[in-house]
Amino acid sequence: MDMEFSPEDLAFQKEVRDFIAENYPAELRGKQDEGDELTKEDFLAWHKILYKKGWVAPAWPVEYGGTGWTPTQRFIFSEETARADCIRLMPFGLSMVGPVIYTFGTPEQKARFLPRILSGEDWWCQGYSEPGSGSDLASLRTVAVRDGDEYVVNGQKTWTTMAQHADWGFFLVRTDKDAKQQEGISFLLIDMKSPGITVRPIITLGGEHEVNEVFLEDVRVPVEQRVYEENKGWTCAKFLLAHERTGIAGVASSKRGVERVKAIARTELDGDKALLQNPFFKRKVAELEIDLTALEFTELRSLAGANAGKGPGPESSLLKIKGSEIQQRLTELTLEAVGHYGAPYFRGFGEGDNEHPIGPDYAHRAAPTYFNMRKTTIYGGSNEIQRNIIAKMVLGL
Repeated sequence: MDMEFSPEDLAFQKEVRDFIAENYPAELRGKQDEGDELTKEDFLAWHKILYKKGWVAPAWPVEYGGTGWTPTQRFIFSEETARADCIRLMPFGLSMVGPVIYTFGTPEQKARFLPRILSGEDWWCQGYSEPGSGSDLASLRTVAVRDGDEYVVNGQKTWTTMAQHADWGFFLVRTDKDAKQQEGISFLLIDMKSPGITVRPIITLGGEHEVNEVFLEDVRVPVEQRVYEENKGWTCAKFLLAHERTGIAGVASSKRGVERVKAIARTELDGDKALLQNPFFKRKVAELEIDLTALEFTELRSLAGANAGKGPGPESSLLKIKGSEIQQRLTELTLEAVGHYGAPYFRGFGEGDNEHPIGPDYAHRAAPTYFNMRKTTIYGGSNEIQRNIIAKMVLGL
């Protein structure tokens, strides 16, 4: 595997770096620096700039609006946006349901949904997990009963990220209660403004309204909004999860996070010396960097496979496991670095609080982010489940 960028790739890297410097919204940078909660409009601002440039969906096939970039160029783009602390694009349309639709959808579904995903006109959410069906997703109990040209859907989803903003959701529902668990599931696209849908917030340990409960009571969904065959939705679900798990690795953003931790540790003192000179703390940073480098090379091997025409497979579980564990270690190390300055933010200052921020600016988000990132080893399929997938599909055990 050639690890050196070609002259063409280096030129592309400069093009991306210059574009970000010239076009990334300054107001977003300010909000991120202050640790403010980002609005739907904030997320869409950068999305629409990239859409106008034609860079919003690098991994999509060109015929559906993709860039035609090589996997190496996509890697460079990811690296550069992370290096510049760009706000991440919401993955539910671009990285999850979009690929499902252009892979399994009808021509009518592609024409209807894909352009609006690209433009940001439709904001999507993911209706997979349920109160009793998380890691064992195939045990889901949300039911869709066929009634002529419609399904009538009843059930509950939970941990539905950003559903409070969503125009559409992609839902796994049970359409055959007598079939084996994975063989009686269908994949539905549901208008979140449909009568019978209720979205209730779940406030996280970090104080954010990021996830929700979604209740569906006699929600009528046209059959034409089912992707792929009835009772074959598990095929779409597995395809989508492989793409999601690859993205969860977050190598580029973790590399930027390590640099941020080191900068904090150069400022914070341990006695009369910088914290980064403490041999125990320095060792933790070094171990994290080593593991992150190993993960990066694993991701690059996956990119090499993509160059050869292979899609994400069981190896995406490995990227998910190590990537999520590194993210947790990183936020833990950040909280350790800010020390007692992180304590006032254990529950976060919310709107209406009359307390002034305490300590340096970099301390404000350390505790909320630490608590929020406890979820990474659970969502996208818990890491325990990922180890089972590796054991069965990779090792043949």
